[in-house]
Amino acid sequence: MIFRNVSLFVFLNVSLFWVSSAISAPQEGQPLSRITFGSCARQEEPQPIWEKIVALKPDVFLFIGDNIYGDSEDMNVLRAKYAKLGAMPGFQKLRATCPVLATWDDHDYGVNDGGREYPQRDASQEVFLDFFREPLNSERRERPGVYTSYVYGPEGKRTQIILLDTRYFRSALKAAPKGDPRGPYLPSDDPEATMLGDAQWTWLAEQLREPAELRIIASSIQVVAEDHGWEKWMTMPAERAKLYKLLRDTQAAGVIILSGDRHLAELSMMDAGLGYPLYDLTSSGLNSGGKRWRAYEPNQHRVGTMNWGDNFGMVTVDWSQADPQISLAIYDDAGDINIQRKLRLSTLQPGVIGK
Repeated sequence: MIFRNVSLFVFLNVSLFWVSSAISAPQEGQPLSRITFGSCARQEEPQPIWEKIVALKPDVFLFIGDNIYGDSEDMNVLRAKYAKLGAMPGFQKLRATCPVLATWDDHDYGVNDGGREYPQRDASQEVFLDFFREPLNSERRERPGVYTSYVYGPEGKRTQIILLDTRYFRSALKAAPKGDPRGPYLPSDDPEATMLGDAQWTWLAEQLREPAELRIIASSIQVVAEDHGWEKWMTMPAERAKLYKLLRDTQAAGVIILSGDRHLAELSMMDAGLGYPLYDLTSSGLNSGGKRWRAYEPNQHRVGTMNWGDNFGMVTVDWSQADPQISLAIYDDAGDINIQRKLRLSTLQPGVIGK
């Protein structure tokens, strides 16, 4: 499948340089020390939070879903909505500051809670890649789905960033009966249900065997949280178990999950059988977080929460220490830290649990 056509050259005043320019590390060979991320940005509303992100001088920003609220099968509509995001002064400053790496969730994919049944997924993929300036020779333009990975830093200080695609291949969700308090979705018992699809699962196994000291896996939906009734990996329990088994079988160390989607921020952690604690840092949304107090939903794995307010996330790594220190943090729209956990890279090594 090839996603190249004339629209690459006329994408709403986006220059050929933007489309074909390569994504590269801020400083060649330098390790990543400041990884910022976020999700859920409504293009029709102001986005002042970019100023706070830019002020932290990130090495990279990960846009992990609902980057716009497109919700259309008309690609001209999607392009126009991406153009509104691209015209945001704060977002333009971010693009001038650091690489912006992206995957999608349902609303920028094109349909609320959608999966592989969305009829315009190929066309939407092309619009997505155009806006995020994917190089013309990128593998993402040659295959279905927007999943990809990057490795930054020298040996001993390598960070692998894996961006999953939880939309293009995903099976239909199991809807809860009308009025069911557990809903809107229930865990599926369909043995054929898939979150990533065969090709992406094979690719992910290959990526996890690549050498890296720290691995950031970005999933547009939460991986660890399992008690709420909205979209999450536990809507397909066998698929989440498959992910955990793959992490265990590949002996992938240093894994941290970043997620979005929920219009709240929280840090979850569990023993997923990896031999070390698996953290899932959720940031949502950049300008669409809940605006007022609301009761906490159940999450048996939660270790920190910001239940309302706009927010973004940041992973900071101090590579200068013999055992690098990692900080997982959620910032609010005033630039203040609301959630923070510090841990050593040695904590994310198989065998830590049980010592």
